[in-house]
This record gives sequence, C-alpha cells and structure tokens, in this order.
Amino acid sequence: MGRGLLEVHLVDAKGLAGTDFLGKIDPYVVVQYRSQERKSTTARDEGRNPSWNEVFKFQISSTAANVQHKLVFRILDHDNFSSDDFLGEASINVTDLISIGVEKGTSELKPAKYSVVAADNSYHGEIRVGITFTAAKVEEDGGQVGGWMHSYRD
Repeated sequence: MGRGLLEVHLVDAKGLAGTDFLGKIDPYVVVQYRSQERKSTTARDEGRNPSWNEVFKFQISSTAANVQHKLVFRILDHDNFSSDDFLGEASINVTDLISIGVEKGTSELKPAKYSVVAADNSYHGEIRVGITFTAAKVEEDGGQVGGWMHSYRD
C-alpha cells in the first residue's frame, strides 16, 4: 500500500452524551490507528461540546494491498474517583485517502463531522476531524533518484 505520515486534526465534538451524576463531563479522546494510540488532553469543564484543536501523527508503513486502514476515536469522560466512562466512538476508513496520497504525494480530508456511536449503538453527538496523508519519498538504486548513477564512460 504505502508509507508515510498520517496527521489527524481533532477539532471538537458536539452533543455528547453525559454520564456523570451531576451532569458535568470532562471528555478526552483516544485516537487509534492499528497498534498506535494517541490521547488528547482532557477538555475540563467543557461538557457536551468540547474543543481540542490538537494534531496527532501516525506512521504508516503497509506493504499489503488489501488491508483496510481505519482510525478509531474513543471518547471518554475523565473521572477522578472511578474509572473513566465510555461516551462513544467514531471510526473513519482512511484506505482511499492513503491510496490517493501514495499516488499523488499527499491527500487531505478537510475537517468534517462524524457520528459518535454510544455503547448501546445509538447516536450521541458528533466529532469533527480533519486528516492529511503525506507519502514518504522512496529512493531507488541505493539513494540515487533518476537512474543517472554511471552515465559517464572513460
């Protein structure tokens, strides 16, 4: 498939479901691409409509052609005295984005809204995310680009 850098711009969320007794939630997001995970800051006192405006980077190095590339966004509520509560998740298939990026050098999805699915499979809000993929430059012939290694003859 390709190699490169996947940059994920976590913008904000709207209409998240609240779970705390007092109705206040302090959401954060765990962004996962395969075995790589990144965690956002906790949006303290921002409730159901948090804003993060953070960028996370993931290294892509896949040689398999038929692999699905997916980003998963798990939204959790930070709790001080108990385990954090699961608020919902969204997933984005980035296979086509990576394919186009490998072909053209770079590809981008402008920030868009994705539905947040709660544990009971109901929709609770949306998360806004932008994604950019930049392909790694591959050099051939031991670092020479263009194939002009030994064109001069004595």
